[in-house]
This record gives sequence, structure tokens and C-alpha cells, in this order.
Amino acid sequence: MPTPFDPAEIPALRQSHYNATLVDLRFCHDDLAFFRILPDHPVGPWKPGQFCTIGLGGWEPRAPNTQPESLDDVHCRLLIRRAYSISAPILTPTGAVAPPYLDPVLEFYITLVRRNHGPPPALTPRLFSLQPGDRLHLAEKIAGHYTLAPMASTDTVLFFATGTGEAPHNAMTAELLARGHTGPIVSAVCVRNQIDLGYLETHRELERRFPNYHYLVATTRDPINLDPSVSGYVGKMYLQDLVRQGVVESAIGHPLEPSTSHAYLCGNPQMIGIPETSHGEPPRFPQSLGMVELLSQRGFTLGDRHTAGNIHFEKYW
Repeated sequence: MPTPFDPAEIPALRQSHYNATLVDLRFCHDDLAFFRILPDHPVGPWKPGQFCTIGLGGWEPRAPNTQPESLDDVHCRLLIRRAYSISAPILTPTGAVAPPYLDPVLEFYITLVRRNHGPPPALTPRLFSLQPGDRLHLAEKIAGHYTLAPMASTDTVLFFATGTGEAPHNAMTAELLARGHTGPIVSAVCVRNQIDLGYLETHRELERRFPNYHYLVATTRDPINLDPSVSGYVGKMYLQDLVRQGVVESAIGHPLEPSTSHAYLCGNPQMIGIPETSHGEPPRFPQSLGMVELLSQRGFTLGDRHTAGNIHFEKYW
């Protein structure tokens, strides 16, 4: 039987497992925040769009008003780890646009999960109880295949994300703009409410500076989505609507042209709509229309790690 967990063990456990420091924590609201983490040692080269694993010990406290949790003496001593795509502030403190991998601090864009239908959420309630200066674990290796494909500087780049799924697209956007991409760049995001757009002002500033950059927003739970009596009522809006209604084409100024475009999808699997595939058979799409099917209808092709294509996706859960 394991020995009973003693809180006096916590300093030694932190010393043993933690290798990074939370240097900045900024809240968009109580359930959404930017975490900026400085590893003790450089994590090595990485590409925009990749992810890194964050960890905290089961011994750490949980944020208030989250689902209760009971850990045994073994799990109290273990690290809880989850992978998160690396985001980017896009603009440096001096207002310049720079590739995110030049910054030794890694930025993460994270939503607090207060409750689950099953086991209590383990990591985010602990993350949201941290303060700047606190220590935590960061994987020494950054990984992932959801990165920018080779493309001409004049190609059209389309980012579609739900919620914090825009994190890798922020890093990709910083990379593209820093290297002087001249083709249209669209970052489209669907959230429940406008207050869930943590990077909104940054993206509006990018639109002012770069004529080829466009930030499109769809919401589902604001008054304009739910109350027909509200001025500007549009009903619930999803990313698929931005394509079907021509909003994306209006932003870039011309029809979608798959031969010179790349589309990146990150977030809710229902939004992405990944088809089932069998060798020699056409893809079988989910019943609800996802972005993969919608873009395929317009001539885009689905890519994966082994086959080139111009639809790229990353499931965010």
C-alpha cells in the first residue's frame, strides 16, 4: 500500500518535476486566459502550429467553483499532463511582427473546463489557480505535423478555428506576416460570445497594418444570434456559414481558387467533419456538414501526413 500523502512532500515534488516558470498570466475573462511560460532550458527549434505538453502535479490546488475531485495517495504524487498548441502574441512589445519561435517564452491560450460529464477535469482547474512566478512542467520536446505547407508568397491562406483552436493559427499568422506573405490571409473564428475573442484587438490591428489580412468572426450565443428583436440579428453563425454566404470570398476579393490556396482547420471535430476513408472508395462524410466536405465541394483536397493536399486539420479535443 502507498504511504499516505503528506503535504510536506510538495516542495520536493515540485523541485523534482517542474522545469518551467509561468511568467505572465492574463485573463480574457474568468474561464479564458493567456499563459506565458518560460522553460528553464530552450526547448529547441519548433514550427508554428506545433504543440507542447504542460503538466502540473496532482498535489496542486484547484480553482474554486470547479468539479470536486478525489485522488488517492498514488495519483496525488503524479504529474497531470495535457498537450496544447502553441499560440503567439503576434505583435512584440515594440509593435513589430516577429516569428514566434524567436521568443523564448511560449504562449498558450487555454479555456478553463469547470466540469465534465465523466471524470472531473484534471489539469485546467489547476492551471487556473496559478499565479505569475509559479512553477510547472513543460515537455522538453515540441511536436506536431499541423504546420504551414510549402506555398508561394502569393497563395491564399485560410484559417478556420473554433474557440481556442485559433492558437496555432496565431503562430502561423505571425510567421506568414513576418516573412512578407503577400497573398490573402483569412483567419476565421467561431466562438459562443464576443468576449471569447481574446486576440480580437490584435487581429484588428493587423487588419489596419496589412491590407491582405482579414479576421472574420462568427458567434452562436450573443443577442444577435438568439434574439430576433435585436438590431443586426443574424441567427447562429458558424464557420460553414461564412463560406456558404460568400463572406470569405468577399474578404479576399475573389472566388476561392483551390489551386492557389491552403485551408487549415482546428477545433471542434464537428466543424472539421473528418470523413471515413477506405482504399478505392469515396470518402464518407459525417451527417452534419463540416468544413472538409464544404471545401471539398469547392475543389479543395484533404491532406494528411503522407499525402499532399490543401486541406489541413488538427483536432483540438
